[in-house]
Amino acid sequence: MFSSNDGSWPHSHYDLLAYYYEKHAQRIASGEYKPFTYPWGALGAFGVIIYMLIPHQNRPWLRKCRFLAFAWIAGFAAYSIIYTRARGMAPGLGVGLLNAWSVVWMSAILVCNDAQTDFQRIERTEGAFGSAQEKEKVKTDRSIEQNNHTPSKPTTEQTDSANARGTLGPRHRHGEFAWQSYPLSPFIERLDFILDIFCNFRGAGWNWRPSALPPPPKWLQEQLQRNSPNPPKHSYRVHPGQVKSYSTRRELLIANAKTAITGYLAMDAIKTFVMHDPYFWGVMDRAPPSYFPIFITYHPVLVDTYRVLVSMLAVKFALQSLFALAPLLFSGLVGPSLIGARAEPWIYPEAWGSYDSVFERGLAGWWSSWWHQTFRFAFEAPSRRIIEKLGMDRKSPVAKVLQLLVAFGLSGVLHACGTYTCPGDTKPMQPLAFFLLQAVGIFAEVGISQALRATGVQRYVPKWLMQAFTFAYVHVWFYYTAHLLCDDFARGGVWLFEPVPVSLFRGLGFGADARDGWWCWGDSSIVSWYSGGWRTGIAF
Repeated sequence: MFSSNDGSWPHSHYDLLAYYYEKHAQRIASGEYKPFTYPWGALGAFGVIIYMLIPHQNRPWLRKCRFLAFAWIAGFAAYSIIYTRARGMAPGLGVGLLNAWSVVWMSAILVCNDAQTDFQRIERTEGAFGSAQEKEKVKTDRSIEQNNHTPSKPTTEQTDSANARGTLGPRHRHGEFAWQSYPLSPFIERLDFILDIFCNFRGAGWNWRPSALPPPPKWLQEQLQRNSPNPPKHSYRVHPGQVKSYSTRRELLIANAKTAITGYLAMDAIKTFVMHDPYFWGVMDRAPPSYFPIFITYHPVLVDTYRVLVSMLAVKFALQSLFALAPLLFSGLVGPSLIGARAEPWIYPEAWGSYDSVFERGLAGWWSSWWHQTFRFAFEAPSRRIIEKLGMDRKSPVAKVLQLLVAFGLSGVLHACGTYTCPGDTKPMQPLAFFLLQAVGIFAEVGISQALRATGVQRYVPKWLMQAFTFAYVHVWFYYTAHLLCDDFARGGVWLFEPVPVSLFRGLGFGADARDGWWCWGDSSIVSWYSGGWRTGIAF
């Protein structure tokens, strides 16, 4: 790692960027690594998609082949993590993170579950259902309704016509909503179903929706009950820890536009000011910047707290802004006229919960309610399957320990793979240790809570004081553990990534280097074209 107490190189974060770019070029030229390119980088996913498009409900041997499909993408991901690298700072993290995520996600939908037989999604009744069973349900309902002299909706003719139009895609779907199983026909429906599984990690609109997400609105629940021939076992329970849902597209788009704009400005401000601190370049042993107040620079605890806090805020605003793009694009720009139900506002609940969960539940509330729950289903799937196979009580202490260790262990592996492929000299075991320690912190928190409850002391302590203690516990725990993740992000060069094309704050002269200005993407290309045989494509 770079050591520069004497003020020598690197003089600026631009020096490190140039160094990493040159290092990447040398490694590619020498054959030490291959460039990560697209579409080659998606070859593993393409193979699994092709497999999942082949119906296997009545083919036991083909159904078992899903384990081979998982082995295929796991092998491809391992190869990509070990032998490919990206030139950019954030793409460098992404090579490891996304490839590791592909393994975790495929294990959830192929190994722990069978996406073709276990999953159902919410879709409109017209143009969505082509199986004989679904048509028979419509015929039966029509016969009953005619005998009762009530109007039939939808009719068989309408459904048949809709299925014919279904070959034209999601924009031709109309009518009420129902639970849709894996569609056997037409092909365009099956393709849409599979691509939805690949893209919808959060589970809104699926029968595996995690409890952290709110259920569909009441009117939609009534339609699902009325129109679904084989509704899944699905809970519509509402509890305080769930995130906010939006009832109209206008409300959804306004909220996410505000989030995206706020996130853009926050990322610009954070990027501008942290580049004054060599820690965020990955130079760990230099003194903090001169503009720090003396009372901070004289207290290493305050310096460390500042760096951990800013790192957390940078991650949060980056993820918030990224998550806001999906509803703006799919519900706003594309809209229901092109992608049907996937543009409905209830598909895109808020990504972040209320911070009140931290005051009430401590670390458990931080990770299960306040922080984003994008990966929750995949992190929980392996432990759920193990508990089911072993016949364990899901609420038993042993089962809860297993669930925590598996979830945080997978998250740790994910982030460890991300820092492993970063340009800088990282220590991937540290992110893994950070996430495993969160499970330990929750165990300790539960133990302390139970011990206090046994004494009855909570009856004599004001609620605000208990919440203050919980708040202090959470942040003291993070102070002693978060550096494991934050330091590795800094060493890897993650904060050297330029998140915004135009900078307000650097344009106004607050930049750390004379080269900083309004335009931020001029000196380095985000993507480039790579020509190299079958790897030819877009290089990141």
